[in-house]
Amino acid sequence: MPQYLLTHFSNYIGQQQLFDPTQKVLLAVSGGLDSVVMAHLFKAAGYNAGIAHCNFQLRAAESVRDENFVRELAAALDLPLHVIQFDTAAYAASQHMTIQVAARELRYKWLEEIRATGGYAVVATAHHMQDSVETALMNFAKGTGIAGLHGILPKQERIVRPLLFTLKDTLIAYAAMHNISHVEDSSNITDKYTRNFFRHHIIPPLTEAYPGAVKNMAGTIDRIREAEILYQQAMEKHRKRLLFQKDNTWMVPVLKLQKSVPLQTIAWELFRQFNCSPAQVKQVLQLLDSESGKLVETSTHRIIRNRAWILITPLVTAVAPLVVIDTPSGHITFPAGQLRIKALEHQPGNIPASPAIAWLDAAQISFPLILRKWKQGDYFYPLGLPKKKKLSRFLIDQKLSLPQKENVWVLESAKRIVWVVGMRIDDRFKITEKTRQVISLELDK
Repeated sequence: MPQYLLTHFSNYIGQQQLFDPTQKVLLAVSGGLDSVVMAHLFKAAGYNAGIAHCNFQLRAAESVRDENFVRELAAALDLPLHVIQFDTAAYAASQHMTIQVAARELRYKWLEEIRATGGYAVVATAHHMQDSVETALMNFAKGTGIAGLHGILPKQERIVRPLLFTLKDTLIAYAAMHNISHVEDSSNITDKYTRNFFRHHIIPPLTEAYPGAVKNMAGTIDRIREAEILYQQAMEKHRKRLLFQKDNTWMVPVLKLQKSVPLQTIAWELFRQFNCSPAQVKQVLQLLDSESGKLVETSTHRIIRNRAWILITPLVTAVAPLVVIDTPSGHITFPAGQLRIKALEHQPGNIPASPAIAWLDAAQISFPLILRKWKQGDYFYPLGLPKKKKLSRFLIDQKLSLPQKENVWVLESAKRIVWVVGMRIDDRFKITEKTRQVISLELDK
C-alpha cells in the first residue's frame, strides 16, 4: 500500500542494517521514477543524504533535460548535489567495451569517489523488487549457477538498495499520491537491451498467468539467498579437503575428487575460480581418467593431470631471461631463486651431497656462465654416468610434474651444461684428485 511505503522503507533499512540512521548516504538519482521516489523517501524519513547524477551524454537533449531535472530536484529537496558528464561513447570505444558496460563502469567508479571524498557511508541505488526478479531470471537463462539466482542483494560492500522490498506499482502509486514528477528515459521503451526484453515480454505474461508472480519469485529469491549461505558453507569444507596450495601451484588429489558427491557441482566451484568455463569443467573431469601430462587451458591457468594429482598453475606469458655470470663471486637473483657463487681452494674432504650445492672443477669452467631455462634438445652427462643423456628424459626419470619441468634452469659454460640447477651436475665438471680450485654454487629457492 503506497500510504505505508515510508514506514516500510524505514523498517526495511533497519532490518537489513543497510546503514546507521546517523550516517550520510549518497543517492544515485537518474531522474527516473524509482530514483526520484527514493530521494523523496530519504528526505521524508529525515535521513542525511546527498544526490549524485551521471550525465552519460548518450541521448542528446534528453540527457541535458535529465540533468536539469535532477538539479531542480536537489534544490527542491534541499539536498547536496554532485553532477558529472561523461563522454561515454569515447570511453567505450577506447576500452573496447559496450556502451552499457562502459556506463556502468564509469558510474560506479565515480560514485565511489564521491562517496569516499564526500564523507558518505554508502551509495544507495533505486533497484526494487521487480529489478531483482528480472536479474534472477536473466541469470537463470544465462546459466550462472546458484550465485546468480539470489537476485540483487540488499547490500554489497558500499552499495545499498533500500527499495528491494517494494513493487514498482507501489512506487508509481506513491508518486501519484504525493504529486512527485519525474522524467522518462526513452531507452527504457526499446527492447534493444536484454533487461527491457524481460521487462516487456517475460514478466507481463507471467503476472497474467500468476498475478502474484513477482512477489512469489521475490520470496523464492530470499530463500535461495539463504540456501546459498548453506551451500557456500558446505563448499568451504570441500575446498579445505580438496584444494591445496604450494608456492604458485594449486593441487587437487584425484582419488578424493573422484569420490566427491555431487561431483559436477564441487568441480565447478573448485575450478571456476581459475576461469574455467562449464564446458572446460567437463574436460577437467575427463582428466581424472587420463594419463599424466594431459591438460586443460583456461584464459589464465593450466589444469594438468600429474599422477595422483590435478595441478593448477598460472599461464606464463613472459619469456624467461638469460642471466650472464661474469665472475666467480657474488649473488645472482633469477626467477627460480638466488645463486651464491664463490671460488674456493680445493681441500681433500667431503663434497656437499645436497643437490642445491654444486662444486665444480674451476679448471674446466670458462666464464661467462649462462643461466637459462632448459629447452628441448638439451643434453648433459649426469654425474656418475659415462654417456650423455637428454635432459627431457632425465626430468621424466626424476618424476617431475609439467609445472616443475617448466621451472628447471641450467647453467652453461662454453655452450655445455655444467649443472641442472638444484638437481645434478655434469660428470665432466666434477671434483677430481687433480682439482686445485673449486667453483661453488649454492641455490636458495
